[in-house]
Amino acid sequence: MKKYLPLLLLTFWIFCNIDKPAAQELYKAPEPKTNTRWISPENPSGERGQGGKTNKGAKGSAFYTLKSGEQLVLMDVKGAGIINRMWLSGTIPRSAEQRRLIRIEMYWDGATKPAVSAPVGDFFGNTLGLMVPFENALFSSPEARSFNFTIPMPYRKSAKIVLTNESPFHALVWYDINYTEMERLPNDAMYFHAYWNRVPQTALGKDYVILPKVTGAGRYIGANIGVIGDPVYRGTWFGEGEVKIYMDGDSRYPTLAGTGTEDYIGSGWGQGVYVNRYQGSLVADTDHDIYTFYRFHIPDPVYFHKECSVRLQQMGSAAPDKVKAMIAAGASLMPVWTLLGAEGGDILNMRGNPTEQVLMLDSTAFPRLTDKKFPATAQSVNFYRSDDVSATVYFYLDKPSSNLPSLPGIALRMEGMQEKVWSNIKGK
Repeated sequence: MKKYLPLLLLTFWIFCNIDKPAAQELYKAPEPKTNTRWISPENPSGERGQGGKTNKGAKGSAFYTLKSGEQLVLMDVKGAGIINRMWLSGTIPRSAEQRRLIRIEMYWDGATKPAVSAPVGDFFGNTLGLMVPFENALFSSPEARSFNFTIPMPYRKSAKIVLTNESPFHALVWYDINYTEMERLPNDAMYFHAYWNRVPQTALGKDYVILPKVTGAGRYIGANIGVIGDPVYRGTWFGEGEVKIYMDGDSRYPTLAGTGTEDYIGSGWGQGVYVNRYQGSLVADTDHDIYTFYRFHIPDPVYFHKECSVRLQQMGSAAPDKVKAMIAAGASLMPVWTLLGAEGGDILNMRGNPTEQVLMLDSTAFPRLTDKKFPATAQSVNFYRSDDVSATVYFYLDKPSSNLPSLPGIALRMEGMQEKVWSNIKGK
């Protein structure tokens, strides 16, 4: 027992101190030339002694009006520092259209290309423009009327944050940005990036690309993902697809591969509504097959040294008869796997003989699903499917801009959103 004591003590110390860096630093004195600053409409420059001056200090400038087609620079500072938090409210959280059509962009160190470019609602974790109360490790919306992030965002020379209103209506904008000025950043501090994309109908048998190949050294933080199921698959499960992370020379196959969509976000046997610090599912509407969910690799870092790409397989599951009926109705799908059960078997209660997996793409001799010889003992079938998928991905990179494409235009961001989502989920 004595020889294991040091290991036990170390394990106990790690358990007690995990995820508590802020608590350990509360008592520390500030480093020289380190200053706390807030930027808001009451002090747009963040300069010392310049806050709350209008209307003789009686809340004369609490918000801005952002007209249609205009930009609003929320922050534009020089020098080194770290953004620690941002809060944003006003009319944007109350309008699904503005949540998709007002974009947020962030620039570091004078770069002309933004490191962050996304619809403001999706960026703050309100995927598909749907608002629900939540709090996780990086984002929160306490009563579904505001946006918050607490992501550290370092910069060495300058930081600029801009809102652009591409909606047809003006927006009222309340905000504050909390940051720390400092003399210099640590040499290993990387730049925060966020990228949004959408594919309204994924290609059958092709993975949805959460993060296109980004070059450089960095850390993949995670993603907020939205799925709008195609009605032709209604009543089936969408989430058998595996998350795959390709890095540092991976080609056909990735180094990191999961086992299913709900598995990736820490659940299993389907996906309901839940909110955890690093994983969650904010919307799970089975009536309309609308799902929004997230995973953040904070306690389990995903590092890359040269390049990284993240993909989500497009695969669902259903009972064989249901899949046959969808094929007969002309649905676009491809069976890839089935589970055979012995007579009287019960996979959930582990009774009877064990089930048998059949890898239908590897087995050329196995009967096709529509063949009369297809086994009657088949319990479920996994199949490639095609859905409407979008995601906001978050990562750090060793440079202030990346090789990724620009934010897609209005047409792609808005295509079918009213009919597919906002008219079906009320009160969001």
